[in-house]
Amino acid sequence: MTDDAPQILDVTGYRCPLPVIRMEAALRRLTPGTALLVRADDPIAALDIPHFCQEARHQSVRQPDEGPADRPVCVFLVTRGPNPA
Repeated sequence: MTDDAPQILDVTGYRCPLPVIRMEAALRRLTPGTALLVRADDPIAALDIPHFCQEARHQSVRQPDEGPADRPVCVFLVTRGPNPA
């Protein structure tokens, strides 16, 4: 693992609002500019994660979904912004 590899936060199995709450806590522990790879299977997380990131001034980029089509896991690469989460 290189220093540039993002930390991974797997919140599969958690339901709204826990994926975003856990992501926010993880982002608070990171320095600005550090990336976090977030995996979530709650369909609402696909909306909540980018919305939270926009409001908190973090960058989020949706990655290709993982898992089977009937139980997709959404994946986001979130880069912590300059402000606390």
